[in-house]
Amino acid sequence: MLGLTPPSPKSACATTCGDTRTPPRMDDDIAAKVAQHPCYNAKAHLNFARMHVPVAPACNIQCNYCNRKYDCSNESRPGVTSTRLTPEQAADKVLMVAARMPQLSVVGIAGPGDPLAKPAVLFETLERIRQKLPSIMPCVSTNGLVLADHVDTLKELGVEHVTITINATAPDVAAQIYPWVYFEGKRHSGREGAAILLERQMEGLRACVAAGILVKVNSVMIPGINDQHLEDVNKAITAAGAFMHNIMPLISDPSHGTWFGLNGQREPTAEELEDLRERCDGPVKLMRHCRRCRADAIGFLGEDKHAEFASSTSMSVEEMEARLQRREKYLRYQRSA
Repeated sequence: MLGLTPPSPKSACATTCGDTRTPPRMDDDIAAKVAQHPCYNAKAHLNFARMHVPVAPACNIQCNYCNRKYDCSNESRPGVTSTRLTPEQAADKVLMVAARMPQLSVVGIAGPGDPLAKPAVLFETLERIRQKLPSIMPCVSTNGLVLADHVDTLKELGVEHVTITINATAPDVAAQIYPWVYFEGKRHSGREGAAILLERQMEGLRACVAAGILVKVNSVMIPGINDQHLEDVNKAITAAGAFMHNIMPLISDPSHGTWFGLNGQREPTAEELEDLRERCDGPVKLMRHCRRCRADAIGFLGEDKHAEFASSTSMSVEEMEARLQRREKYLRYQRSA
């Protein structure tokens, strides 16, 4: 059976989970929402697994650090996937993985494009998953450009966790990260596009908070561009009600083919990243256990098993039901532990 042994603290937390500070007390409602979510709760990632279903075919912005790749099993970073699934295929795969991995508690939709660039595909996927496995927590990651338009529908489909990537609050900074934004049938370039994106991101964040959806904000630290600006981002998302801030280092390996990588933009050092995180350590929880997952990641954070689930494995209805019952028992036990 796959996925029955949680990763050891040493292997899963070798570099980013050594934070021993006592976290602030959360109210009971929020604590319940994050108890089994490995991304929103550092302790949960030792006992609960997640999977990403790559159903998003397109994106409505261009980021200088992004290059979406298909069939690239050797890269582990956002935007990379071995294939793209239809909503029906995604729901079937979630059921199959849940049957073989009882610790699976979250299904995320984070790529390879932006899930809300084609909202009908996202909504069909969420509905199909809910019908097949109502106990699983759906999670959506987005650039936030059109998030505000769809918060009510996401809430109706059971989404209580949304991640928004916000790399700036100043258009002049954002224009160095985003060459263009496609909004309301038109491509907007440079500062104009950046200003539209930033305004819409904060609008989406506030709408999610008002709807009771927990928001994690991802920010990519880019030396010389936004590294001195992300403190302002942290203050802005704190004021808007974000739950968590995940400050990630830029990946700029030239072999990935991104604009930043091909043009010599350096990555931050570990010391620079930690210094920035310390400066941003305040009311909003900081995520320090991120593994920068692929768009088709499966398993515990830091122990991706997507390759082991690349092809479906036949299973009788009886065996499927028995395994899913075992999963429900596991989740109930963990809730009561």
